[in-house]
Amino acid sequence: MSNFLGSHAINMDAKGRMAIPAKLREELAQLCDGRIVLTASATGDRCLMVYPEPEWAAVEEQINALPSMKKAVRRLQRTVLGYATRLQLDSAGRVLVPPTLRDYAKLDKKLMLVGQGKKLELWSEEHWFDWLDEAADDDEMPPEMEALDL
Repeated sequence: MSNFLGSHAINMDAKGRMAIPAKLREELAQLCDGRIVLTASATGDRCLMVYPEPEWAAVEEQINALPSMKKAVRRLQRTVLGYATRLQLDSAGRVLVPPTLRDYAKLDKKLMLVGQGKKLELWSEEHWFDWLDEAADDDEMPPEMEALDL
C-alpha cells in the first residue's frame, strides 16, 4: 500500500513532460510498475490527481457504482472519469501530461506534486501557493478535525 507524503517542486518541459522525483518514482515502480492514472480533481480544485493504477481501479469502481440519475454524480463521473488518462513512466521517470489535463489544471512550467497518502495531487505552483493562502483564512473546522491531536 502506498503512503505518499511531502510536497515536491518539479518542472514541466515545453512538451508537457514532467519527471517524477526519484523517491516517488521508486515507490511507483514497486506499486504498479510505473503505471499511473492522471485525472481531474473531484473536489473542484483546479489540480490533478495522480493514482497508482491499483488505487485507481478501486476509485473507478466506487464512482461507477454511484447512481448516475443524480446530477452531482454525473458531474463527478464526467469530470473524474472523463479526464482519466492511463500513463506509463518512461525510463527516465517522466510522463507526458496530456494537453486537456494541462489546460484543466492551468499547468505551466513550475509544478507542485503533493502527497496525499494513497495518491498525489499535481498543482501549478502558482495555484498551490494561492490555495495555501486562501485556505489559511478558512475558519470552518468540521467536528472530525477538532478531535485530532496533532
